[in-house]
Amino acid sequence: MKIERKDSKIALVTGASSGIGKATAERLAAAGYKVYGTSRRGAQAGQRSFAMLSLDVTSDDSVEAAMRELMRLESRIDLLVNNAGFGVAPAGAEESSIEQAQSIFDTNFFGIVRMTRAVVPHMRRQGSGRIINIGSVLGFLPMPYGALYAATKHAVEGYSESLDHELRTRGIRVSVVEPAYTKTQFDANFLEADSKLDEYREIRAALDKTLKEVMATADPPGIVADVVLEAATAARPKLRYTAGGRANRLHLLRRFAPAALIDTGIRRDLRLEA
Repeated sequence: MKIERKDSKIALVTGASSGIGKATAERLAAAGYKVYGTSRRGAQAGQRSFAMLSLDVTSDDSVEAAMRELMRLESRIDLLVNNAGFGVAPAGAEESSIEQAQSIFDTNFFGIVRMTRAVVPHMRRQGSGRIINIGSVLGFLPMPYGALYAATKHAVEGYSESLDHELRTRGIRVSVVEPAYTKTQFDANFLEADSKLDEYREIRAALDKTLKEVMATADPPGIVADVVLEAATAARPKLRYTAGGRANRLHLLRRFAPAALIDTGIRRDLRLEA
C-alpha cells in the first residue's frame, strides 16, 4: 500500500470493483491520488490501494449519500471518473423492451448525469476539477445488433462535449475516453435481450461467436487506465482520448474514410450479409 501524501488529489471512480474501473483506481492511486472506488456492493474483502464506497448510480439517494460521505472524509473532490455501466448481449434493437432500454440508459447515461450533478457544485466552489467519462468507440461508430449500448455511448459523447464548454471557464474540464474491445468481465455480464424473436436467433448466435473470438485478443484494462491518467493530469486536456491500437485505427477511419467504406467494413468484420 502506498503512503498517502497530505497534498494528494481526491479521485472518485465509479464501478471500481473490477475491470476498467478497478484498473483505473489502482493506476490513479499509484500516481499519488487518494482514490475512492464505488460499487453497488460497497467494500469487498481483499487488499486494495484505494478505499471503496457503496454507490448505485441509478439511485439519487445513493449518489447523494456517497457524496456526503466523501465530503465528510475529504471536503473536496478533484477528479470524477464515470465508469459504471453495462451492456446488452448482441440482439436486434426490437428485441429489448422499452423498460430494458430505459434501464440501460439509467445506468450508462443518467448515472453519469447524476454523478456530474453531485460533484460539479463542489468543483465550482474549488475553482477546479476534472470529469472523465468512459465512453466507447461505439460512441462514434455504431455496431449493428448493439443499438441501445451504442445509443448510450453517443449520448455520453454529446453530453460531455456540451458540458466541457459550459464548465471550462470555471476551472473544470471534461474528457471522454473511448476504448475498443477490452478484456474484462463486462461481456460475461451482458444483459440478455428481454423480448427475443426467433427471426434473430441465428444472427445472435453468430455474433456471439464472433465477439468471443475478438475478445480473445482484446486490450487489457490497464490500457484504458493509462489513458485516464493521461487525461487526468494533462495541462491542456483534450475532449476525446482513444484507448488502444484498435480504437485509434477506428477513430482515424471514422474521420477520414468514405462512409461507404466504413459501412462495408463494419459488415465484413461482423460477418454480416452485404
